[in-house]
This record gives sequence, C-alpha cells and structure tokens, in this order.
Amino acid sequence: MPRSIWKGPFIDKCLISKLINYSNEELKKNPIKTWSRRSFIIPEFCGLNFEIHNGKTFYPLTITESMVGHKLGEFSSTRKLCVYTKTKKKKKS
Repeated sequence: MPRSIWKGPFIDKCLISKLINYSNEELKKNPIKTWSRRSFIIPEFCGLNFEIHNGKTFYPLTITESMVGHKLGEFSSTRKLCVYTKTKKKKKS
C-alpha cells in the first residue's frame, strides 16, 4: 500500500541533517552515503550525488529532476542477475 497523502513523503532524519550541515559545494563533490532506501527523493536533492546501500555494496547515483517523487531504493537493485551457461559436451575419442 502506498503512503497516505496527508502524511507527506518520508525522509530520514540523517539525510535532512546532512543537507542542512553541508554547503552546496561540499555536497556536489562528496557523495552522501545512505542506508535509507525508504526515503523519498525531494526537489532539494536534484544534482546531488548519493551512494545507496543495496545490502552488499554502495551504488552511486546522481539525482535528476525525473527521479523526484520516487524512493531511493528504486534506483539500486538488490538482486543479482543470474545467467546460466550451457556446458559443451566433450567428444569421445
């Protein structure tokens, strides 16, 4: 179920504090590391670099205007693509 409209978007407190504490130049140079995949992307995040944890590693992401309104976790996949290859049969000699 989606979040109720009257509650508004959820943004983790650590992300808000990082936006307030750092200047714009520092935020654009150094990516923000976050484990909060459930946080919504707001317009103030546009142009910033994030590193989103996908359970194993941090996935780099630059926020654009088309991403506003989505969650951070939508842009870092947690599943690894598994491809099975066929083995070649050996010839009997």
